[in-house]
Amino acid sequence: MSFAVGFLAGVLYWLMGVRSPAPPWISLVGLLGILVGEYAVRTLLERRRRHGTTPTTTA
Repeated sequence: MSFAVGFLAGVLYWLMGVRSPAPPWISLVGLLGILVGEYAVRTLLERRRRHGTTPTTTA
């Protein structure tokens, strides 16, 4: 699904005659950052659940 949306965005950029707002390598590095961040948060939350600690909120 995300590939299809990205493809559609590429077609729209081409139709409008503009270039992509970011070079491809910058976009890929951004996507890698999203994946690493998602993995890190998931891993930390699973570790907290296993050790029986829950995050506390402060007001």
